[in-house]
Amino acid sequence: MDKSSTKNFLERESAWLKLDNNKIFNFCEDYKTFISENKIEREVADYIVSILKKKGFNDIAHFSSLKSGDKIYKTLRGKGVIAATIGKDSSKSHILGSHIDSPRLDLKPYPLVEDSEIAFMKTHYYGGIKKYQWVNVPLALHGVVITKSGKKITLKIGENDKDPIFIIPDLLLHLAKKQLEKIGSELIEGEQLNLLVGSIPVKDKKIKERIKSEVLNKLNKEYGITEEDFLVAEIEVVPSAKARDVGFDKSLIAAYGQDDKVCVFTTLMAFIEAAKPRQTTISMFFDKEEIGSVGNTGAHSFALLNFAKEILELSNSKISAEKFLENSNSISADVTASMDPNFKEVFDPNNSSFIGKGVVIEKYGGSFGKYSSNDASAEYVHFLRDILSNKRIPWQSGEAGKIDVGGGGTIALFMSRHGMNCVDAGPGLLAMHAPMEISSKVDIYSSYLFYKAFLEY
Repeated sequence: MDKSSTKNFLERESAWLKLDNNKIFNFCEDYKTFISENKIEREVADYIVSILKKKGFNDIAHFSSLKSGDKIYKTLRGKGVIAATIGKDSSKSHILGSHIDSPRLDLKPYPLVEDSEIAFMKTHYYGGIKKYQWVNVPLALHGVVITKSGKKITLKIGENDKDPIFIIPDLLLHLAKKQLEKIGSELIEGEQLNLLVGSIPVKDKKIKERIKSEVLNKLNKEYGITEEDFLVAEIEVVPSAKARDVGFDKSLIAAYGQDDKVCVFTTLMAFIEAAKPRQTTISMFFDKEEIGSVGNTGAHSFALLNFAKEILELSNSKISAEKFLENSNSISADVTASMDPNFKEVFDPNNSSFIGKGVVIEKYGGSFGKYSSNDASAEYVHFLRDILSNKRIPWQSGEAGKIDVGGGGTIALFMSRHGMNCVDAGPGLLAMHAPMEISSKVDIYSSYLFYKAFLEY
């Protein structure tokens, strides 16, 4: 490589100058619809299954044997999905992994309270958030409730124009002198994240909590829900705003939950559109990444290993599931932090990713001394570089901020523990974990192109 080409690469020219802008915008219109309509795990999992079925995939439970070309999927308790296209080579696979959960608020088991003539619902935040960002934001309720009779009720309140929204009121500026003297993490306490849900009392003056009682009457009349049903419910509080274009040129997208639903959408599209593979391809969509990938729907579970065992048994393969995974190549598809010029002090400008310059390949993540991280080998990153170069896909590399400032984790360490090659790759974001995160359309499209090329290689 001559000096001029080295210089051009290190300068990381804008990806907008390298790709078809019409294809970028068209692809991202579908993405905006997806992320606006599917905000919680169950909704995303249902969407994934619906797309897979349309593309000829069937539940693995319906198969007594598998052969090259078969398309299968398995759901993980309704909150995750693993899918595969069986290839000619049964000794290894190319695997994409992403996570479908995002930071949010969950309702507590006994959420409904009344105080000072106002009814609130108490919440418990899920994942890493700046608590002060969630006050005075229009919010919606999504989730499921199981009644005492066993009826399953799906809730989605606050998304339609005729729906009410919910809100956590902040302290007015006029009385906030002491509040504003606090450090940022204490501006709003976890126990202050209480959702305003009503203020009309029942007419019966004998009832002690008349406003709470009226809210319960409404819930029972409109949805068939009683107060006891909240004990077994999964109700999540998420921003009600839809995805919107940002900027005069509409080059950016603001939306809730882009960490990591932007990678869910791009990996899903790449997976269903990839040409018939030589080796088996697998796409995984896990839950619980934001709280450590725990539980029976998280990447830390044995879900992938169990799925591999099922595939190999139905394929009458002699190779073990452990060896199959060890032979595999994989990508942990997740977002990273791009350089934010408003907060340059926390970034290393020479080793940060930039909005609009393509998919980001991160050899390692974690925090401080690479803790809770996977660190990909030079050989594997070189292998991926060849794919990117051959397909002329804009890409960049970097770290998510200065070494001793912080960091974050992905599912990469749980994938690589099987012995497979793994690296993190995805678009960079601004305002990650905020109620509205910002991405670049060209980075989204570049990520999709990379995932597809990886599966087809």
